[in-house]
Amino acid sequence: MTSQAADGPEPVVASRRSKITPEREREFFDAVLEQIRECGYDAVTMEGVAASTRCSKSTLYRQWKTKPQFVVAALRSSSRSRFAGIDTGTLAGDLRGAARAAGEWSGKDTRLLQALGHAIMQDPDLKRALREALVEPEIAALREILRRGVERGEVPPDTPALEYVPAQMFGVLRIRPVLEGAYADPDYMVRFVEAAVLPALGLE
Repeated sequence: MTSQAADGPEPVVASRRSKITPEREREFFDAVLEQIRECGYDAVTMEGVAASTRCSKSTLYRQWKTKPQFVVAALRSSSRSRFAGIDTGTLAGDLRGAARAAGEWSGKDTRLLQALGHAIMQDPDLKRALREALVEPEIAALREILRRGVERGEVPPDTPALEYVPAQMFGVLRIRPVLEGAYADPDYMVRFVEAAVLPALGLE
């Protein structure tokens, strides 16, 4: 695969942007994120994404100018919380539901986090976009689940473990592939929550 230097922009009119549909834009974003998962950030080029989506390289450069800008846009377009909408009526039920949801997407998102690991340390914009897309929405939704549990009186507000639930959930998702060579699937995540998270909160 060509280097990013060799993959520089083709001559384009700088002031113009291609008019592309939201569906086509989503196709470009999905393609670049999937190539990052499969090949790693450094190996991905605008040329490769253009080939996989059957468009010209100049089309991508008119829209996003550089690979980092393209990847940042793709990450921000993917911002959502898989935990939003989980409300079983109990904190234990909500945390089990969050565990299942996390396990269902752990393969894709954990691979993306791993693939971007070095790049985000070098590029503050990329790091910020990754947090906005994959981290902050999930942490906010988890904190809302915990807040409801406290309000219902299921857990005292001064329970020390409350602060660490997001770190526990995200930590096991990230570390299981390293320790055991497998992603944290829904069954594993539920077992983890039942064995480690619920007891720390005084729940069953």
